[in-house]
Amino acid sequence: MTSTVPLYAGYIFDLDGTVYLGDELIPGAENTVAALSARGVGITFVSNKPIATGRSYAEKLTRLGIAADVEHVLTSPMALAHYISAHHETPHVLVLGEEPVLSELRVIGCRIVQSAADAEIVVISWDRQVTYGRLDEAFQALRRGAFFYVTNPDVTCPLAGGSEVSDAGAVMAYMEACSGRTPDHIAGKPSPALAHVAMARMGTTPEETLLIGDRLDTDLVCGKSAGCATATVLSGVTDAADLAALPADCRPDYVLGSIAELL
Repeated sequence: MTSTVPLYAGYIFDLDGTVYLGDELIPGAENTVAALSARGVGITFVSNKPIATGRSYAEKLTRLGIAADVEHVLTSPMALAHYISAHHETPHVLVLGEEPVLSELRVIGCRIVQSAADAEIVVISWDRQVTYGRLDEAFQALRRGAFFYVTNPDVTCPLAGGSEVSDAGAVMAYMEACSGRTPDHIAGKPSPALAHVAMARMGTTPEETLLIGDRLDTDLVCGKSAGCATATVLSGVTDAADLAALPADCRPDYVLGSIAELL
């Protein structure tokens, strides 16, 4: 299945299921990205996953055959750091998250604190070492009025073989339940924030930007919410039956077998 896709000034690519599957490139992905790069368009690779760094994604892409620097990658912690930098000056932040989140916050001058009494912001992310004590400290900070920020709302993260583990969205739901609050800002998909940051980095408008991904509930919703053109690829979790079930006003602008058909 394919649609004729015009050339855009900026391209936002989801990664797993769109550019690669696990440790293998989608056939033709490297040629597509190389051809777009040769035409001078903006390219950003995005991921919600908050336990990997932008540099690690750039290194993986390069290893698989797509030349990429960290400037071409945008993760949910990177997008959240961008938001905090724009709205706060050296804030005190209590974090439920791992080193990729902490390092992004330190780069922008955040002061990482451990006590609810010291926290101006609570950042909720995927934390595989979280304890009840840390959960309660974050809850107490929210009760005191700290800002409630989340890297990504994914409740689970899929693993090889079809299993899943809990993700940041599960901790977000816990905090919503006990605090009676909803997040003040969510950086990751399906929030449009990730696309907004990507476009700001590329210097493109929504009308000039195409977001390509394989998930209807995250990639497609993110792109549409941000006002971008959208393309859904059938190389990941979505198939033709899933697309057919969508209401007409929720469908992507383009449907492609894979990004090899993009040009």
